[in-house]
Amino acid sequence: QVQLVESGGGLVQAGGSLRLSCADSGRTFGSYAMGWFRQAPGKRREFVSAISWSGVSTFYADSVKGRFTISRDNAKKTVYLQMNSLKPEDTAVYYCAAVSTRDASPNLGDYDYWGQGTQVTVSS
Repeated sequence: QVQLVESGGGLVQAGGSLRLSCADSGRTFGSYAMGWFRQAPGKRREFVSAISWSGVSTFYADSVKGRFTISRDNAKKTVYLQMNSLKPEDTAVYYCAAVSTRDASPNLGDYDYWGQGTQVTVSS
């Protein structure tokens, strides 16, 4: 069983930084690849970043490449999203998700488990 809880969202000015965390209370965290997605008001949920079970492979949407960094600590059963140089267009609810394979995926439909989301608001 995987239970994901996000934290770290908030209000930040453009150019600022936030670090999102996603903790899994389940017992098989290390067997799952993890992803971050976001959904802005009136828009579809979109891929942000993903990381393989080992943390060796990472993937980013073009819109966040060079600004966001995904990482994981399997001992702490936590995945992180470090977000730097934030822009107003990064404003969204951010969701972490787990897929029961070891390879990371950018495809929303591949993910089996989802957190409840955390709001990120970037003011201009």
